[in-house]
Amino acid sequence: MAETLVTSAPRHTERAADGTTVVELRGEIDILTAPSLGARLDDLTAVVLPDLVVDLRAVSFIDCAGLGMLCRARNRVMERHGRLRLITDSGRFLRVLSGAGLDGVFEIFGRLPEALSAAPGRILSGAG
Repeated sequence: MAETLVTSAPRHTERAADGTTVVELRGEIDILTAPSLGARLDDLTAVVLPDLVVDLRAVSFIDCAGLGMLCRARNRVMERHGRLRLITDSGRFLRVLSGAGLDGVFEIFGRLPEALSAAPGRILSGAG
């Protein structure tokens, strides 16, 4: 009997908020879906001084490919002297970051208004 792999296809929406691009991700971010999302983040981080917020609250699963995608986006933003913030209210995601040695690497917020209004440089190991 053949197995069928079913995965929740990620979707994303983008919008501008006070000069910042807000990308809301939904679904699973894994080895199958991270490349297309990563390509879009590459486009968004190709500009000088990118200002990007990635909202992960509706992400149901993320694996190492998804973490790699976020790290790549962060590195590209830093190279271009921009800013990347993550939004999550998931303790599980924060534990994944910690387990991967990535706690303290990203600016993390619990809600969009906080992410948009916070001064640069707020690096936390937990949601704020």
